[in-house]
Amino acid sequence: MTDRPDRLDIDPALFRGMTQRRISRRDLLRYAGTGAGALGVGAFLAACGVGGGGGNQSPAATGTQLQNQLKKIYGDGKPSGQLNWANWPDYIDVNSKGQSPTIEKFTKATGIKVHYSTVINDNTPFLAKIIPVLQNGQDTGYDLIVVTNGGGIEPLLRLGFLTPLDHKYIPNFFKYASQPVRSPAYDPGNKYSVAWQSGFTGIGYNSKFVKETPKSFGDLLNPKYKGKVGVFGNNQDLPCPALQYMGFDIQKSTPAQWRKTADMLSKARDKGQFLGFYDQSYIDKLENQDTIITQAWSGDVFIAAAPKSIGGDGFPELKLALPNEGAIIWTDNMCIPLHAKNPVDAIMMMNWVYQPPIAAEMADFIWYVSPVPAAKDVVLHKLKDPEVADSPLVFPSAADLAKTHGYKVFKDSSEQDQWNSIWEPVYSS
Repeated sequence: MTDRPDRLDIDPALFRGMTQRRISRRDLLRYAGTGAGALGVGAFLAACGVGGGGGNQSPAATGTQLQNQLKKIYGDGKPSGQLNWANWPDYIDVNSKGQSPTIEKFTKATGIKVHYSTVINDNTPFLAKIIPVLQNGQDTGYDLIVVTNGGGIEPLLRLGFLTPLDHKYIPNFFKYASQPVRSPAYDPGNKYSVAWQSGFTGIGYNSKFVKETPKSFGDLLNPKYKGKVGVFGNNQDLPCPALQYMGFDIQKSTPAQWRKTADMLSKARDKGQFLGFYDQSYIDKLENQDTIITQAWSGDVFIAAAPKSIGGDGFPELKLALPNEGAIIWTDNMCIPLHAKNPVDAIMMMNWVYQPPIAAEMADFIWYVSPVPAAKDVVLHKLKDPEVADSPLVFPSAADLAKTHGYKVFKDSSEQDQWNSIWEPVYSS
């Protein structure tokens, strides 16, 4: 083991004032096909010189072939002592000294020096940066990256640009991970990824004006809220909940069902039901009472409602409801890019963060859905933070989790292009 460094090698963007508003993990997030500067997946892959259908992806190795492949990648499991990690801003626990306890403890226990870079502000530009490098068979410079399902991880999977995981090195994941992050539809069997943190797309509302807790996406269509309703302007968070409300299974839904649901939303839009189609700005509209009910991301509502004394916005009247037809759950995923120089160090970090005490410290700071349910007791009894421990937005019940649905997983880029062509006119017209 090497000596623990006096100061963690973390880029300066991580050092922020501990009393300022905790910026949402989703503040700068844009999905493919939404907003200026965000290319559709097919278009951005084409711009990189890569076929969107993933034709250059090799068949997945199985059996003895897979074991030989994993042996070649991970060797005898001995780390090199260096980990280069790319993540989003404000997405790991940080103490008053500007250091991450999670990383500090990892380095002390393993001797692995971590260079932690907050270089991901949006999935699409980050992929546009690393895919040409991977296409050329080169190391991206990152051993561990965090990308979102619903547009971030899928192109990397289709193109075969992620390193397969040797499950014997991540026993904590299989011991402590919550059910929704095990074998997700976009990565069956967790062959290439494990969850970092998750969040819900639910219904945010101002309890001063909305007296009855919303029970369905259909509450956004209630005429009594006309003109005071917000919905998302992207092609996952808007259509997926709407499809579930219409009784259609997201993953099995057909183009005809997409058109029927899109037509329903367009008619509501044309009648003035929605104040607007929003990105991150929706939370300001809710706080300002421009809207009183809106689609919302769980972490944002937690931040908005939390007291200012702990870094929240101080709007306790703001609540989040999960619809009876099931909330949408999205997940940011830890992955190892192909050709990474330090895969053992990366997979050791994956295993490290699934320890309940470590997951608890992160959950108590990040305020998104923890993938480790057992961390709740640590937050409550050791960290003594009942507000976080008892929040269903950080530690949802098993019943709520059982009803969740994931983003649409596309068979190929042509299916995604058809999806986009139906939904984008709804919120961009």
